Amino acid sequence: MATKKFMYLNRKAPYGTVYALESLEVVLIGAAFEQDVSLAFIGDGVYQLVKGQKTDGIGMKNFSPTFAALGDYEVNKIYVEKESLEERGLTLEDLQHLVWEDEDDDYAEKDSIRLVNRSELADVLDDQDIVLSF
Repeated sequence: MATKKFMYLNRKAPYGTVYALESLEVVLIGAAFEQDVSLAFIGDGVYQLVKGQKTDGIGMKNFSPTFAALGDYEVNKIYVEKESLEERGLTLEDLQHLVWEDEDDDYAEKDSIRLVNRSELADVLDDQDIVLSF
């Protein structure tokens, strides 16, 4: 039986709702069970990956450092929609630098984030077996 491809589509800002944290937790669980897991960040979801988040003033725990662990779980297909970044005045440099180690390339660190436009993201989504929206 072929492994199903799971895409977790992140659309919400990181704080104010449970969606972002719940998505991250489900991704980590799925990856622990060796699912073929991908993440996409669109709309306000791109804020989840912004580096240097400070949550002191809102009384919530900052879970954004957990994204750095995704590579350890072999989650290395992270898609960020270019237009969503641009619409929010952000660039790739504003996001955390997420990497994974390629054991087939002498454990070289490689970028996990793939910047894609809306059309390319639509193609990626079309190739998934299951898309879960958060």
